[in-house]
Amino acid sequence: MKLVKSLMLGSAAGLIAMSGAQAADLPVKAKAVEYVRICSLYGAGFWYIPGTDTCMKIGGYLRVDTTFNGGIYNQPAWSGDLGQGNRFVDMIQSRSRMALTVDTRTATEYGVVRTFMQGDFQFNNFGTTNPTSLATSGTPTALGGISGTLLNNDGGGYVAVEYVFIQFAGFTFGKSSSAYATPWNGYPGNNSSFLLGGHDTVTGVNNIQYQAQFGNGVSATIGLDDPTIFNRTALYNLSTPVSATVPTPVGPNGLGVNAYGGFVVPDLVGNVRIDQAWGLFQVSGALHDVSASYNTLTFGGAPTTASILSGHPDSKVGGSVMAALQIKNIPTGPGDDIKFDASWAKGDTKNVIETSSTSPNFLMIGGVPGQFGSSGTIAWGPTTDGVFLPVAAGGDGRIHLTESFGFRGAFNHNWDPYWSTSLFGAMAWVRYDDTARAEYCAAIAGAVPGQGVSYSCNPNYNVSQLGVVTRWTPVKNLTFSAEAMWFHLHTGFSGFSTFSPGAPQPVQAWTFKNQDTLSLNVRVQRNF
Repeated sequence: MKLVKSLMLGSAAGLIAMSGAQAADLPVKAKAVEYVRICSLYGAGFWYIPGTDTCMKIGGYLRVDTTFNGGIYNQPAWSGDLGQGNRFVDMIQSRSRMALTVDTRTATEYGVVRTFMQGDFQFNNFGTTNPTSLATSGTPTALGGISGTLLNNDGGGYVAVEYVFIQFAGFTFGKSSSAYATPWNGYPGNNSSFLLGGHDTVTGVNNIQYQAQFGNGVSATIGLDDPTIFNRTALYNLSTPVSATVPTPVGPNGLGVNAYGGFVVPDLVGNVRIDQAWGLFQVSGALHDVSASYNTLTFGGAPTTASILSGHPDSKVGGSVMAALQIKNIPTGPGDDIKFDASWAKGDTKNVIETSSTSPNFLMIGGVPGQFGSSGTIAWGPTTDGVFLPVAAGGDGRIHLTESFGFRGAFNHNWDPYWSTSLFGAMAWVRYDDTARAEYCAAIAGAVPGQGVSYSCNPNYNVSQLGVVTRWTPVKNLTFSAEAMWFHLHTGFSGFSTFSPGAPQPVQAWTFKNQDTLSLNVRVQRNF
């Protein structure tokens, strides 16, 4: 009996333990999972950030670009080692980039609050350069930064920030395209980031702007732009020596010393635009402050103890205007269009001799690889907002603003859903007034001998471009393209002189003559 009793009690205890364990293992009601919901308010690709009423879209592209006889994104061989065609030049330059965009939007009683960012993760191959420029380009800056050249080594690369802005109640705050810009910026149909003749802030500029909508496609935008990074070329002080080794105010490459002062007044910019089914028409305007540092500067524009006492020329207000037109629904085919814009500037040359980066100065040598001019010929074009020569140096002490004109455009044609071609071109003129030309020519006479005897001096110049790009899109959002572009530089100098335009070029007889070059760019891009 005792044995039976013990077995029964043990079995009961085991059953109780098992039932307790099973009770503990019973599933507990889980919290509801909050799935990501599609946001259809702002177009495809947006979704609600869980737990909020904010919609977000992540997108961008991956692009691989290679240019032959030019810089990245099909920059023509119009200056530097490429313009000289010397042995330091990289004839093939490439960039691999992934652009990442983050777009958030929230509906409020004041309208949509939007934030937008684009960061470019990129790597370039142009890590070699002329040793004379490497000595400075590879040196850490005063702020501790280093040149992108040093980041383009194995495992290197860097992040470039294009757009970072907030939009609220018609206002835009941050780094975005200027209120002066057209919707296509500097890309009416080209791949190249170097189509001259008009404005281009496709990589963004710090600004504050406000847009008003009037209905029926009519709008107006006004803004304040920071000019220091994007909207200045140079202001030459024609009394300042270029360097200790080049003791003349203009060097044998046609370039003088930039004496722009600090940022005091933002650029006032704006546009009036009409958007319709047939296309758009826009008129833009800008006012730009041209102010110098001092009359007396040492080599390269550095200050001296006499700078403040020497005074400075009175500042001048420059500016520019642009008219732009897009025509859609043309009879050549569905989706075809024509885009073009025309610009005039005085003291605001960046809005004509414009790229997605800085404005170029031009220097091209003929008879070398990549250039079509005859051997021993040279052409240059200095790009400035103005020049001045202080009274103490024999000038009138006033800033003489540089005048420029330009236009560019493209015809874009779709052959079928997979193939398209764009034909594009541009022209621009840079002009110095009579006093500016006389002062500039007096400043360069010491560096380039024979003025008035073997050659005539004139810093005016023209540029022309003509290009074609064909694209193949075998599947949606994947495009292969090839672009060829001709560039022509028409110099105002004529005759010849014996000098060196700078190492590694020798001292020899150079004939001033117009120059031409051709570049080829191939690209593959995947949008997402």
